[in-house]
Amino acid sequence: MNDTVTTTLSPVLRAHHADCMARIAANKCRESFSELFDFYAPRLKSYLLRLGASENEAEDLAQDVMVTVWRKAGMYDRKQASVSTWVFRVARNRRIDRFRQASRPELDADEPMLRPPDIEQPDVALDRAQIEETVRTELQKLPPEQLELLQAAFYEGLSHSEIASRFNLPLGTVKSRIRLAFGRLRGQLEKGDGDA
Repeated sequence: MNDTVTTTLSPVLRAHHADCMARIAANKCRESFSELFDFYAPRLKSYLLRLGASENEAEDLAQDVMVTVWRKAGMYDRKQASVSTWVFRVARNRRIDRFRQASRPELDADEPMLRPPDIEQPDVALDRAQIEETVRTELQKLPPEQLELLQAAFYEGLSHSEIASRFNLPLGTVKSRIRLAFGRLRGQLEKGDGDA
C-alpha cells in the first residue's frame, strides 16, 4: 500500500473519493470515475515503477487497477479503508499476480502429462478392482508387525531408516519384515492369476 498518499490526503478529499466510489457503485457515474482516474492513475504508475515494474507494465497495471475500480466499486467499504488504501492494495495484489504468472513457465497444450487419462476399459477396471480387493484381504492376514511397517512405508511414505527409528527396530529387521510382507502379497496375487 502507498501510505504516503493515504496520509497526505485531507479528510475532505478522502471523504470525496469515498463518495465518488459510492456513485460509481450505485449508478456507474462516469464523472466520478474520471475524477478518480485522473487522481490515482499517475500515482499508481509511479508506485508500480517503485515496486520494480517496467514502464509498460506499470502503465498496463495502473489501467487494470482502474478498470477494477470501475467494475468492483461496490466491493469498497468506506468503513474498512480509505479509497487510496483500497486502490493501492488492489495494485499491489495485481503486481504480485503478474510476478507469479511471469515466474511460471508456459504450459504446452500438447504435453502428454496435461492430457486427461484415457477412459479405463470395463475389463481393466474389473481386474484392477479384483486386485485391490485381494490386496486389502491379504493385508489383513499379515502379522501385525509386518502390516504396521508396510503401512508406514507406503501410506506415510517413510524410508526404511525412518521406520527403524520410529519403531525402534534394527534397519535389517525393518527390511526383512517388509520383504516378507511383499513376498506373501506377491504369492497371493500370483496364485489369484493362476486361478483365472
